[in-house]
Formats: sequence, structure tokens, C-alpha cells
Amino acid sequence: MTAGNHFTNEWKRTMRCGEPRAEHDGKPSVLNGWLRARRDLGGIIFIELWDNTGVTQVVFNPELVPEAHARARSLRSEYVMAVRGELRRRPEGTENPAIATGEVELAATDFILLSPSELPPFDPDSADEVSEDLRMKYRYIDLRREAMQKNLALRHRAVQYTRNYFDKNGFLEVETPIFTKSTPEGARDYLVPSRVNPGEFYALPQSPQIYKQILMISGCDKYIQIAKCFRDEDLRADRQPEFTQIDVEMSFVTEDDIMSLIEPYLIGLFKETTGADIPSPIRRLTWKEAMEQYGSDKPDLRIDMKIIDLSDAFRGDGNPFSKLLEEGGAVKGLKLPGGGRLSRKELSDLENRARELGSAGMANFQIRDGALKGPLVKFLAEEPCRVLVERSGLTPEDALFVMADRQWSKACEILGQIRLETARDRGLARDGWEFVWVTEFPLYEWDEAERRWFAVHHPFTAPLDSDVEFMKSDPARVRSRAYDIVLNGTELGGGSIRIHNPEMQSMVFEALGISPETARARFGFLLEALSFGAPPHGGIALGLDRLMMLICGAKSIRDVMAFPKNQKAQCPLSGAPSRVDKCQLDALFVASTAPE
Repeated sequence: MTAGNHFTNEWKRTMRCGEPRAEHDGKPSVLNGWLRARRDLGGIIFIELWDNTGVTQVVFNPELVPEAHARARSLRSEYVMAVRGELRRRPEGTENPAIATGEVELAATDFILLSPSELPPFDPDSADEVSEDLRMKYRYIDLRREAMQKNLALRHRAVQYTRNYFDKNGFLEVETPIFTKSTPEGARDYLVPSRVNPGEFYALPQSPQIYKQILMISGCDKYIQIAKCFRDEDLRADRQPEFTQIDVEMSFVTEDDIMSLIEPYLIGLFKETTGADIPSPIRRLTWKEAMEQYGSDKPDLRIDMKIIDLSDAFRGDGNPFSKLLEEGGAVKGLKLPGGGRLSRKELSDLENRARELGSAGMANFQIRDGALKGPLVKFLAEEPCRVLVERSGLTPEDALFVMADRQWSKACEILGQIRLETARDRGLARDGWEFVWVTEFPLYEWDEAERRWFAVHHPFTAPLDSDVEFMKSDPARVRSRAYDIVLNGTELGGGSIRIHNPEMQSMVFEALGISPETARARFGFLLEALSFGAPPHGGIALGLDRLMMLICGAKSIRDVMAFPKNQKAQCPLSGAPSRVDKCQLDALFVASTAPE
């Protein structure tokens, strides 16, 4: 069958494929779309015609339209067609309540083939059964799936809601440069060689951080951008080399102002896109509280299990962890509801999992026949056993896991991971959405390999005023004015109140081991700008892709991006990245050392 050469006005659609309803019975109509399925039942041919609004069943009856029926025999999946006919109610008993158009069908009188299709490498309706790389190579077919079209539409609605919300709150949308200066402090930059400046490179922005701070110094007061960002780092389900963030900055604000702006935004966005009613205000935890209670700086509050401090039960002579506690270590516990029914093998598997996570070991306790049981019971006197049961709230239905370490953070982190894995395996996480703010992160973290301090967020984050006195004497004690917003155990974004005076910025650089000369070379333009009158300012960046992954219920952010990269940072559709001709490299004064 030959495709039609001309798409004329007479074949333009009068309705979208997802629009016909029972009230359109008897209406002459033209539909345009892709053939999704074809069935030949006793001579009558049925097809489903699809566009991104839905599908309508089309009927070719040989007794009424013999010529069109004969041509319809050669139609195949994913052919693009224009069909003319009359909408009518389906015969009683043949309705399809699973689709919005299921009460009607189009009785075709004629059609034209607009574009044929090769045999698709997979059926869009069963794309979940094929490999992700195959779906990404033929992304234009994968995107024809209803789920993917829904994701794109929800993303559009979220972006429009975002722009409207911040516009109503007085924000100015400002675009910042994509070609910027490399500031190697954080993830690895993507570099772009400059032809007109031989030997010099631009960097693609990891975020618009410095530019949005300069906009505050420029008097812009309230800035918003839906910004493209780039990071050359290892990929996983919620990470891509290029991603989009909702970037916000404000002048003359405190942490409360940022949170008071973002909370109604998120609550309204989820109401708009999911219909959910998110309770307000959103709970707040300090970083220390989150680590102590949940073993994570992005806690999933849908899981009721909390980490317990059991140090009191193991103090004193004869207790197995008494020396560790005297040296400043910690003993932490985690009660697993229903764990009283775990077998010895299941308990052993969990202990092995703790070792895989870096623990020297994890003890367990259960109450059986009215007595406390476990490998450590024989080392404990009666009073410590009583304290252990009382402090943990252990019952015969539960199991208690105990971990000791010289670093309290390590004990918390490993138990936090055990908490997540056991809760998810046993269905202990509630349905719904639970947000939490995590505040007062450490300003610095120590890197043992490099033997120096690094910024936990970035080097422009302000310290808490009460901790400035420890900047030089005890950097580990310095808390930052940083905050993250977390949803169901996923970090959606983070921000901070920024440093707005050059002296404090220089002090932070010094603590990070960045010399004045290096600071001027990397960040000189920001330091100079700060010296010309910078207002107190702060902001936040929300990951749009992660946000949409949760809203859409997708397994990966790749399912909410139109053209993502795979786990090797490749685009199977276009073949990027690819080698280029030597003459192109020569023009850029660049040579490749990669093997052929």
C-alpha cells in the first residue's frame, strides 16, 4: 500500500483519538493517528487508532465499504493513517469500560495511509518486557506508550505550575550561562574546549550556584530558573549526566523564609499532579536527629522503626562493649516488629548483610518462653537485660538488632540501611507521601584519603553563627545553615543560606585548604562581587527529574525524561558520545589519547 502524497484539509482530524464519547453518536468525524492493533473477525476488520490522547476503535465493514475494507487488509502496526467515518455507539455487550472511548467506535467510510511503518522492534503496549537499552534506542516508539505520554504530560503540568507559582510570588526568571568557568570543587566537570582561546576550556555548569549569588548581589532579589545542569559522575537510577533543577534564590532571607516558600509550592504541586493532600507544616529534623533516629540524612518517615541508643545497657564492668563506650563509641539498637518469628537462618542472613555494609558484627535478641535470648545474653547481668528490654520496648513478637562501633555515625548508618531493607522486604512502609526537612548539616567532612576537609554542600554555605568560633579550632563541630527537603527517603533538593561577606568566605576557603591564590583563580569573580555590597541571601535547588519520578511512580528518572542517557552515559538513540574527525580536534587544539 502506498502512502498518500498529500495531507489535505479534508483529511485533517476533527477530533483527537481519545475524545469520542457516547454523546457523539451519529457524528461524522475524521481521526488521525497510529494503528495500534488490528483484528479480522469474520470479515469485519477492527483497528485501534492511537494518538497521545487515547485510542478509538475503527470498524471496516465489507458490506458497507468494500473498497476501503479491501485496502484495510494490508494495514500493519504503527502505520499512520487518516480515517473518515461516522461515530456510533458500540453494540450492546461489546463496550470496553477499560478505555475512555469504550462506548463508541468509528464506522469507517474511507481512509488514506499517511506513512507506513517497518515492523517495530517491540510492541509499545508490551515495552516493559524488553530491555531498557532497546527501548532507548527506539525512543520514538517507546514514547508512544500511554505511561510515557502520561509522564511527559505530568512533567509539563508540573513545570507550568512551577512557573506560575513563582511568578505570583514575585520571582524573576533569569537564564544563566551554559558555558562557564571550571571550579573543580565537587563532582567532575564536563569540559568544552575553546577554538578561539587555544588551550582553554569552558565547563558546563554543575548548577548555576555562583551566577545566582551574583544575581542577588546585582539586586534581583528573587530569582527562579528551570536550569539544565551537568555532572560527570557515575550513574544510577536517580542520576543522569544532564538533569534539570528548579533553581531558586532570594535576598534578605533566613532559612524559615525559604522553607515557608517551598512548602506551599510542594503541597500545591502534589495536589495539582496527584490529587494528594499533604499535611502542613512539614516536619523538621536536624541532621544529628535524623542520623540518631533513622541512620540516614534522607530518612523515609513512612517506616515507623527508629534507632535506639542502648549505651546504658552495656556500660560497666563485665559488659561486652564497656571499653568501647569508655573510648567514646556508641551502641545502637533497632527493633523489628514481627521479628520474633525470624528463624536462625534469617537472623544470620541479616547479620551477614550488616557485615557487607561494613560492620564488624550485629547481635540480635528475641524474647522466647518469657526469657531474653541472643548470643550476647550470657555476657549481660540481669539489670542490663532489663534495661535493654525496657529501652527498646522489645516484646515476644519482635527482634532487636544491636550494633556497636567506635564511630556513632557508622553504627547509625549501617542500622539505617538494615532498617530500610527489612522494612521494604516486609512491607512495613506506609503508602502515601511523607516530607521532612533535614537541617543543620555539618559544614565540613573529613576525607581520610586526601587528609583534608571538604564542604558537605558547597564552599559558599554559611556556618551557624553559634559555631563560627570553632572554624579553626574544631571544624568537625561546625554546623551549617544548610537544609534538604526529603520525600519518602529520596532527597528532592537542598539549599542553604550563603556566605555574604568576603572575610567569612576566605575563612571557609582556608579551612578547606584552598589557598588565597587558588581561591582567586577559581572563584575570584565571586569574591570580588562580594566586596561590592552583598545582601544576606539564600536559596534552594529542587531536582525536577527526581520529583517527577516520584510523582509519576516511575522506577527511574529515565522514564520521566524524553531523551535520557543510559547507565554508561550513552544515548542509544543518537549514538552519542561518538568520535569526531581529527580535523575537528586540530581546530580545537585538542588531541585524544584514547586507543582506537
